[in-house]
Amino acid sequence: MRFLQIFQQLLDHYGAQHWWPGDTPFEVMVGAVLTQNTAWTNVERAIENLKKNKALDPEVILDTGSKELAEWLKPSGYFNVKAERLKHFCQWYVGRGGLNGLKGWHLHDLRADILGVKGIGPETADDILLYALDHPVFVIDAYTRRLFSRLGLVKGDEGYEQLRFKFEAELERDVALFNEYHALIVIHAKDTCRKRVPRCEACCLEDGCRFSKTKD
Repeated sequence: MRFLQIFQQLLDHYGAQHWWPGDTPFEVMVGAVLTQNTAWTNVERAIENLKKNKALDPEVILDTGSKELAEWLKPSGYFNVKAERLKHFCQWYVGRGGLNGLKGWHLHDLRADILGVKGIGPETADDILLYALDHPVFVIDAYTRRLFSRLGLVKGDEGYEQLRFKFEAELERDVALFNEYHALIVIHAKDTCRKRVPRCEACCLEDGCRFSKTKD
């Protein structure tokens, strides 16, 4: 199976996912920072705390004391660390002129600049670039490594950039495609291609899966 065929099979099985959850690009960015090492339901609770306190705004976050901000972010876990990271990100965001200030950047330069923010790694940066800023970058996460290594299309231990380049070379560089594909990978890995006790018998990709054949 090739990459586009896998996408189509997942899309046919699950339907469009309409990612990323968030009312504004800035909310998507905050979610990308907070979702590190936690489930999305916990991020939603933390974002709801920010909204209740009228703090889902970069300037307000910067003006809020670290202890108070950490308390609002508590549901997302590692809340002291995430409060610091969110402040660093907001400082960068405001310093670059906010959403309007980022629109004229070339993707390569913008990605490098985001990666310079303390606490922002490649996956978080690419979540922001794809889902909040509409740049065609393919997000690599643990779900992607698991699924495609089981399918036999990657080894699974490649570096982040190596895998990102592979996906972007295999597919047309299209924001809508990358957005939908990543969302489908996540739901499939959570629902069926699970880390422990994968549900191969229910998998829409089973016929072309190397892992499923070795399991039998």
